[in-house]
Amino acid sequence: MRIHLKISTSNKIIPFDHQPLLVGAIHKWLGWNQEHGNISLYSFSRLEGGKETPTGLKFEQGSSFFFSSYQPELIKKIITGIQSDATMFYGLTVSEIILQEDPDLSDRELFFIGSPIFIKRKNGETIEHILYEDSRSSGFLKETLLKKMNSAGISDSSLEIRFDTTYHRAGTKKIKYNGIENKANWCPVVINGKPETKLFAWNVGLGNSTGIGFGAIK
Repeated sequence: MRIHLKISTSNKIIPFDHQPLLVGAIHKWLGWNQEHGNISLYSFSRLEGGKETPTGLKFEQGSSFFFSSYQPELIKKIITGIQSDATMFYGLTVSEIILQEDPDLSDRELFFIGSPIFIKRKNGETIEHILYEDSRSSGFLKETLLKKMNSAGISDSSLEIRFDTTYHRAGTKKIKYNGIENKANWCPVVINGKPETKLFAWNVGLGNSTGIGFGAIK
C-alpha cells in the first residue's frame, strides 16, 4: 500500500543533505515501534520538484513524495502521525494525503526509481558500494530482496532482478547521510517473478537502507 504526500513549502532553501531530516519526520509520524532496528518492510521516495541553487534546493511549486509499506498497519500509523502533526522541517508541511491501493503488476517488468538504490557489502575491513554496471549487482539485489521476502513468509523461485543498463539516463548519485558519503544508483530495474513478488518489491524497495530513504521504486 502506498500514500502520496503533497507538501506545502516556504521560501526557505532546503539543504542538499536533507535526507536525515526526512527520515526524522517519518520516524516522528511512525512513533516508536518494532520497525526501529528491524528489517525495513517499507520504503519512501525523495522529495520531488526542487530546483538547485548554490546552497541547496528551492521548492517554488510545492513538493511531494510517497511512502509505501507491505504492512498496512504502518500506513495507518503514519497517517495518524501526520494528522497529529503535519510539520516536517524548514517550513515543509504535509497538505494532502492521497491513498493508493496496491496495483496489479502482472504485466509489468520495468520499474523506475523513486530514490537512489544503494547496495553495500563488507569487503574485509571496508564497506564496498556496488554500482549498477557491476556484474554482481543483480545477485546482490536479489539476495537482499529474498531476505526481506523470507522475513515476510514469501517465496518465489522464479525471481530474477537486474538493473536496466540500457537506460539512457542511468547513472550514480552521491548521497551524504549523517556525514557519510554513499554512492547509490539512479537506474531503472527489471523484475521478473510472481505478481505478488513484484508488488512486495514495489512496497518495500530494493537494495540496502530502504528505511532511511534509499531504493524506492515507482
